[in-house]
Amino acid sequence: MDVLDILHSAPFDDAVIHKQWHTHLPYASMTLNNNDEIRIPIQQQDICVLPSESYLCIEGKLTLDGGTGKPTKTTLTNNAFAYLFDELRYELNSVEVERVRNPGITTTLKGYISLSEPDLKTLSNQGWNTTSGKLKESVPVVDADGNFNICISLDKLFGFAEDYRKMFFNSRHELVLIRAASDDNALLWTPTADTDTTPEKVKVVLNKLYWRVPYITVNDKQRIALLKLLEEGRSIPVEYRAWELYEYPVLPTTKQQSWSVKTASQLEKPRYVIVAFQTARKNQLKQNSALFDHCDLTNIKLHLNSVSYPYDDLRLDFGANKYAVLYDMYARFQ
Repeated sequence: MDVLDILHSAPFDDAVIHKQWHTHLPYASMTLNNNDEIRIPIQQQDICVLPSESYLCIEGKLTLDGGTGKPTKTTLTNNAFAYLFDELRYELNSVEVERVRNPGITTTLKGYISLSEPDLKTLSNQGWNTTSGKLKESVPVVDADGNFNICISLDKLFGFAEDYRKMFFNSRHELVLIRAASDDNALLWTPTADTDTTPEKVKVVLNKLYWRVPYITVNDKQRIALLKLLEEGRSIPVEYRAWELYEYPVLPTTKQQSWSVKTASQLEKPRYVIVAFQTARKNQLKQNSALFDHCDLTNIKLHLNSVSYPYDDLRLDFGANKYAVLYDMYARFQ
């Protein structure tokens, strides 16, 4: 019995000596303006890094175009900082691991249906307004002068960082971000009177952007084991779920519509499908790009290899408050 083993000592795991976050900056020649490509590298290869716990820090300010003052009627939308970029890429040893196109829409949809209650308590520091019923208001990270400073966890941007929670060693990492041509999708203009018809010309200025990555220091026994693994040249599987965004920019006015989407190869198989609609929200300062519309949907089906999902018709009627089955699908996603 364990109660009689009085000489047994408590186990102590010292495989990891310590973990420290190090800051990595973009190349010195790079700017942070619209349409710019921003590359943040990790040049050292003789280190152990943990990308899943890394995060991206952004500092900047909301100003009127020309820098002549601060906006009074324009705020940031929910998850606005993801809308500031057209594309995100993660490269490992100069090989693309994952690419996220239109990260604003992609991460917002994924976040709405998968974030748990504990996650919501920390997301205000990442540019999310998680207060129930207040998604149309500004995010709490912007002060009265328009200054903001946020830290976005990489696992909220990449499926690779969300699913693969192990460290990497002897590898070169690079984070690539492409600024959007316009910041309108990240902004929401709220007129204070009916006579206000001309939106403010607001610019999102990024003063600083850097990537904080945890370095892992292991004991000698673990380091020798890692070096032996490297000498043997064994393949290390990196398995994760990547999210791809497909857009249908202009839907026909017919009541029924079929949309053929080409799936990936045998190496990549679809697991989940999220469908969302927006009406007149893209690049519209008067509309919140982080919200979605039901568009009086009555039924939807996904046909995959001659199998229909869901099996039965949904028979939705938003005008008569009949969408409980749809909400049940949403609630079961987690």
